[in-house]
Amino acid sequence: MKNIQITAVLLLALLQFNCKEAKKDNETLKNNIEIKSDSVKTVLETKNFDTIIDGKKVSLYWIENKGIKAAFTNYGGRLVGLWVTDKSGKQTDVVVGMNSVKGFKNSTEPYFGATIGRVGNRVALGKFTLEGKQYNIPLNNGKNALHGGVKGFQDVVWDAEKTDSKTLVFTYVSPDGEQGFPGNLKVKVTYTLTDDQTVKMEYEATTDKATIVNLTNHAFFNLNGEGSGTILNHELQIYGDKFTPVDEGLIPTGELKSVKNTPFDFTSKHTIGERIETKDQQLQFGKGYDHNYVLNTDKKDGFVHAATIKGDVSGITLDIYTEEPGLQFYSGNFMQGLNTFKSGAKDDFRTAFALETQHFPDAPNQPKFPQITLKAGEKYHTVSLYRFSTEK
Repeated sequence: MKNIQITAVLLLALLQFNCKEAKKDNETLKNNIEIKSDSVKTVLETKNFDTIIDGKKVSLYWIENKGIKAAFTNYGGRLVGLWVTDKSGKQTDVVVGMNSVKGFKNSTEPYFGATIGRVGNRVALGKFTLEGKQYNIPLNNGKNALHGGVKGFQDVVWDAEKTDSKTLVFTYVSPDGEQGFPGNLKVKVTYTLTDDQTVKMEYEATTDKATIVNLTNHAFFNLNGEGSGTILNHELQIYGDKFTPVDEGLIPTGELKSVKNTPFDFTSKHTIGERIETKDQQLQFGKGYDHNYVLNTDKKDGFVHAATIKGDVSGITLDIYTEEPGLQFYSGNFMQGLNTFKSGAKDDFRTAFALETQHFPDAPNQPKFPQITLKAGEKYHTVSLYRFSTEK
């Protein structure tokens, strides 16, 4: 009888252990998402994003809507991945990124998927004058400042709130003097996935002292899917008749130049790679396309149609609409295969592109460009839409 009792106790303990392990496995699966819908290869584990940076908690966040799903982290306000349906019905991750905060923090390319500020793009010599006073931004791009200086918004921890299943709100207060910029700047960026497979990016800011602001998102796209190879066969159309030529440091000369009869003419559809090796000084300066386009001003429902680009293999099309006057087209010219993406692929040369809605580069030092000054009592507000569709 005593042996029977011992056996029963052991069996009960084993059953309780198995139940606990099953519960633990279920919790792990729940936290690790949501991660393997259809043929999505990527595994994003919450534990790889749960950490503390600068005394603030970092996490992984998911939002989704009809046929579209996105992952973000509040380290840099980053878009980590974006899944849409391709022509074969497969869920395809069209935004490249890392599978951990450590991967982003240690990347040789600091801007993958990040919310960019205070000032997107370049400021010549890191200097600008506002209300008679000169300010200096730390140099991080040769002789110039890029994307807000050495520690721009891509390297700070934002406060995050998921307000519903399809909306994520990032907020950050940039203190007076941060990276050399004047004024306490309160920033709010709302990312929403709408019913028509659109990523809506809404930027807001206020300041207590005159400053400069030019916010954007630096998602790197491959519409055939992360890790699928070159983007040179993507078909691109940009709705801008002019662009802003640059010097060897990629600082605008101040000219608004017609794209006609140049390799920068995407007013009709061309593949990215069709003319990228043309012997053209501007392409040599950028090592390919890394230039701001002056968008046409025809608006519909308050937005200009900035660009249309289509993945040649996936059939996925991205249309960009914006309230901004410019669009930076970057063809992945400085990607060197030094970082590993979520899919396990390397960030090889020209395997992703960026199309960033913006005011023009170096605007504070170019009086003929649309200006980016924000004064106390004013509100900065701009919206851009990244809308996906798939050929049937």
